[in-house]
Amino acid sequence: MKWQEWLEKWSMTSLKIKTPFLESDWQPKDKDKDAAWELYIELLTRIATQPLPKEHGDEATALESIHKLFSLTREIIKKHGRECIEFTKIAIVVLNQIVRPFSAQWHKQALANAFADSQKRDEFRKELIELQAALRNYTKMLSDMAGVEDLTELEDQNG
Repeated sequence: MKWQEWLEKWSMTSLKIKTPFLESDWQPKDKDKDAAWELYIELLTRIATQPLPKEHGDEATALESIHKLFSLTREIIKKHGRECIEFTKIAIVVLNQIVRPFSAQWHKQALANAFADSQKRDEFRKELIELQAALRNYTKMLSDMAGVEDLTELEDQNG
C-alpha cells in the first residue's frame, strides 16, 4: 500500500505532504507499531478524543491536555528511535498541521484571559469538537498501524 492510499483510507488527504512521500510504500515495522500503540492509548484516554460536556471540565485544562500531545509524541519517537520512521512521518504532520494551529491560537487567547469570557469558552469548545473529530480519525489510523482492534467508537458518547 502507498502512503496516499493509506491516508485516503482514513480521510486524511487534507494533510499537506510532499508527493515523494505519498508515493512511497507504507510499511510499518514493529517499532512503528509499538509507537503507534503507545500514542493510540494516550489519545483514547485524553480530552483530545473524548467529549467535554459544557457542565464538566474546564477549558484551560483541556488546552493543557491537547498541548501535552507534543511532548508525549516526542518522547515516544525518541524512545523508539529511527526504526519508527513511518510512525514519525504521520505523527509530525498531524502535530504540525492539526494540533499546532489549534493549540497556538488558543494558547495565545488563554494568556489574554479569554476563558473568563463565556463566548470564548463556547468558541473554544466548538473548535475542540472539530479537533476531536480529526484526532479520532488519527486514533483509527494509529490502531491500524499498531495492528490492533480499534476502540475509538467503543463507548456510546450520546448515552
